[in-house]
Amino acid sequence: MIIGVISDTHGLVRPEVVQALQGVELIIHAGDIGKPDVLDLLEEFAPVIAVRGNIDKENWTKELPVTEVVEIENKYIYVLHDLSKLDLEPKAASFHVVISGHSHKPKEERRDGVIYLNPGSAGPRRFNLPVSLALMEIEDEEIDVRFINLSKEY
Repeated sequence: MIIGVISDTHGLVRPEVVQALQGVELIIHAGDIGKPDVLDLLEEFAPVIAVRGNIDKENWTKELPVTEVVEIENKYIYVLHDLSKLDLEPKAASFHVVISGHSHKPKEERRDGVIYLNPGSAGPRRFNLPVSLALMEIEDEEIDVRFINLSKEY
């Protein structure tokens, strides 16, 4: 299964995002969505699981959870916006992946058998940080992550 992992869109869905998400079976949005039409557009490509980020304060965001647990092919994924707010021990809780956003910095780190994944920001460029998303492929016992650079300026 191929999952599109995106965060910090801040109301912008770039054409490169649309292209990069072609063929994914699920999209996980790790918060700071910005506008409800972002989720509507993403749902045209695949089912979307989204959490609320720190900028998501309008009424439409109240339906979004702050954290979410996703099970895919016997792999458990914990989703939240800000990794510094993680209030559990992922390995002890049997999570295989923790997905977060907030920092706008793409990163994959493997610690104690848990993958910590931040896809970076797919929205407006912030400072000199890259604009990116990630594709996560789960096949059998393997979880592979690939970052997609969304390089055009907006």
